[in-house]
Amino acid sequence: MGYKIKSRIWIESDNNVLLGEGRVHLLKAIDNTGSLSKAAKSLNISYKKAWQLLDSVNKSAKKPVTINSIGGKGGGGAELTDYGKSLVKAFDEINRNCWSFLDKELAKIENI
Repeated sequence: MGYKIKSRIWIESDNNVLLGEGRVHLLKAIDNTGSLSKAAKSLNISYKKAWQLLDSVNKSAKKPVTINSIGGKGGGGAELTDYGKSLVKAFDEINRNCWSFLDKELAKIENI
């Protein structure tokens, strides 16, 4: 019988979620597609939902996480700022380290 610890990690700022799995997926999708609407489509969420998530990240972050360009002939775009990329990288690292820690801690249960 194998045990697993289930956990979700999110980072808050003044009771507002700065980063969590969903927000990080969205930021990565923006980075990959160069557009909020394409990112939303790739994640199967509405543009409105994607915009709300991104807006909440930007309001909780110390600096803007995206640079948005206004739509024109080719449409608008969005890209992550260096700060946004650093946040994603840090969150992924925290998440990985947390899972490593939890896996080690699980041995306490398995070895009883």
